[in-house]
Amino acid sequence: MKYSRITGTGSYLPARVMTNAELEARVETSDTWIRDRTGIAERRIAADHELCSDLALAAARRALEMADLTADEIDLLVLGTCTPDRVFPSTACLVQRGLGMREGSIAFDLSAACSGFVYALDVANRFLLTGGARRALVIGAETFSRIIDWDDRSTCVLFGDGAGAVVLEQSEQPGVLSTHLHADGQYEDLLKVDWGVGQGYDRLNAASGTVSMRGNEVFKVAVRTLGRIVDETLAANGLAKADVDWLVPHQANIRIIQATARKLGLPMERVVQTVQKHGNTSAASIPLALDTAVRDGRIRPGDLLLLEAFGGGFTWGSALIRY
Repeated sequence: MKYSRITGTGSYLPARVMTNAELEARVETSDTWIRDRTGIAERRIAADHELCSDLALAAARRALEMADLTADEIDLLVLGTCTPDRVFPSTACLVQRGLGMREGSIAFDLSAACSGFVYALDVANRFLLTGGARRALVIGAETFSRIIDWDDRSTCVLFGDGAGAVVLEQSEQPGVLSTHLHADGQYEDLLKVDWGVGQGYDRLNAASGTVSMRGNEVFKVAVRTLGRIVDETLAANGLAKADVDWLVPHQANIRIIQATARKLGLPMERVVQTVQKHGNTSAASIPLALDTAVRDGRIRPGDLLLLEAFGGGFTWGSALIRY
């Protein structure tokens, strides 16, 4: 066994659609402004009864169905999220229980904000390559609406809820070719949620549990670091930009996506874009976009995919995959 391969993809979106028109009625913004600067037209919002684990469960079941596997055939579950159901047990353990995975299988959460899925994919891939597991579920899931200040127009227009999942299996055939992860904590003030057990939580100050972002500065660092990781990923595999069939980026902002596509010399027709319908779903955005393009037939077996993400921390990462 030399590789791990994606054998199934799945995703889930809550039923509730929030349009830009709804936000126009709440904060000083407009549909035109939001579309021009972010590319977003609408986003999904979890119902009051829906938890992060519920979204993850639905996506995981669809990925297992595509892979023609049952939950008890999965050895490892890695779930990327920054909006877990609880402090503990991990959301991964709750999904493990909900799926009916076998006793003793491995399950844990991973927190890397919007890079969470790429980080989780890297970890699961290493488990499979070293024989620590044979089959893995890798999930990105978020209920990001729970940490949004809906009166902050700089952030409330950007985010939504959802989940995406892939099944990884050991393989003799090329699949995950390489993964590349980075982080730099010096930028923590640019994108954060001021809440944590160590800091305590001021229950009289709701803003302490919501996202704050210095958007222009985040944009500049994101474009710069994603450009570098494109070069790093291709160089590590001895490939040229023209070898990439599809860019599957984190769906943060249409301008960041366009900048990365220009770096690759890819037309936007070869970039999977779901930001217009989903908004930024943080760790869920890459697997959501991947599942969308697999199921509508754009991504075909043998295609070379470049996945890349950038998120709070700052964290960033990429994965080169032969689908």
